[in-house]
Amino acid sequence: MFPSVMLHRHKTEAIRRFHPWVFSGAVKRADKGLQAGDVVEIFSDDGAYLGTGHYGTGSVAVRVFSFVRVNDLQQLWIDKLRSAYQLRKSVGLTDSAFTNTYRLVFGEGDGLPGMIIDWYNGTAVLQAHSVGMHRQAAAFAEALKVVYGNQLKAVYDKSSDALSKAEGTNAVAGEYLFGNPETDVVNENGHAFKIDWIGGQKTGFFIDQRDNRQLLSVYSKGKKVLNTFCYSGGFSVYALKAGAELVHSVDSSAKAIELTNQNIALNALNENKHQSFTADVFDFLRDCTEGYDIVVLDPPAFAKHQSARHTAIKAYKRLNLAALNKMKAGSLLFTFSCSQVVNSEMFTGAVASAAIESGRKISILHQLSQPADHPVSIYNREAQYLKGLVLYVE
Repeated sequence: MFPSVMLHRHKTEAIRRFHPWVFSGAVKRADKGLQAGDVVEIFSDDGAYLGTGHYGTGSVAVRVFSFVRVNDLQQLWIDKLRSAYQLRKSVGLTDSAFTNTYRLVFGEGDGLPGMIIDWYNGTAVLQAHSVGMHRQAAAFAEALKVVYGNQLKAVYDKSSDALSKAEGTNAVAGEYLFGNPETDVVNENGHAFKIDWIGGQKTGFFIDQRDNRQLLSVYSKGKKVLNTFCYSGGFSVYALKAGAELVHSVDSSAKAIELTNQNIALNALNENKHQSFTADVFDFLRDCTEGYDIVVLDPPAFAKHQSARHTAIKAYKRLNLAALNKMKAGSLLFTFSCSQVVNSEMFTGAVASAAIESGRKISILHQLSQPADHPVSIYNREAQYLKGLVLYVE
């Protein structure tokens, strides 16, 4: 039914253990004329079927989305989305009175490598990270209609920025594949946020910090909080609503600061307790004199590729040291890394190095990660990308 890719005899162990990536070095032979994004079946050199996936021209030759033979591709997408929806339902996200935004599909974690789908109160925002998945965008829109029925108001495709230009694609800047959104406001744990899925970062909101924002609210009452790299002000809104005495939000992007101010107003919070700063975070930390009780460091990924990992680790040390040098005794530091190529041990090591240089006594109160709607396949631990620490600084 589909073209085939044959693997070397001694290169089948990973796929037999359900790892979803077939690297180019494992390929013994591929059918002629294959192009990036083609659906292919994978075989061992003795003819045993191993899986079905999307062909790629980079170091990952095939991204596997099924380990059983596929007869009906559209039905497979429906089944995959139903399974993903059931997982979110099982953790209480689909029927919550306080939360109507979550990640429906998290790539390999949901058996759909290269595909992200976020749910924003009736609008599904799709972001394909591979040509193969982008070719199926319209099919996913149809599958979403089956899974959500009348709950689905619109499907927006925001794939162009995420796709590999090396493989080539005809992705447009962004387009609605279905319907029209009824609202761009969502609720998360009872907090309202305006989502800009057209012009905002990623799909419009950093859903992955939901649980960590909730944890911050536990500590925020009566405290002075600094939220750096604030983007749309998620941590700021949670802190203010939890009764923080003062919240300062910092981002180098004027557009991010505008979104933050909109979300503060949207939640009818006391704007006298909040102040935004359009500034470089390193410069702000160097010059600030306010004695904060809680500092949040949630930077963008300092490294997106292995080649940048060493530089990223040094940047995490520098950032955390800048914060620690300004923190008063008895304060808390919420510090994060979303760089997938920097693992938890590397990140903790960078923060520990900063702690040593600061000369402060520091304890780890919490070790944080991504929430349940960003599941990690036990066969593909590489998808665990978000790391966080809550530190008590003496």
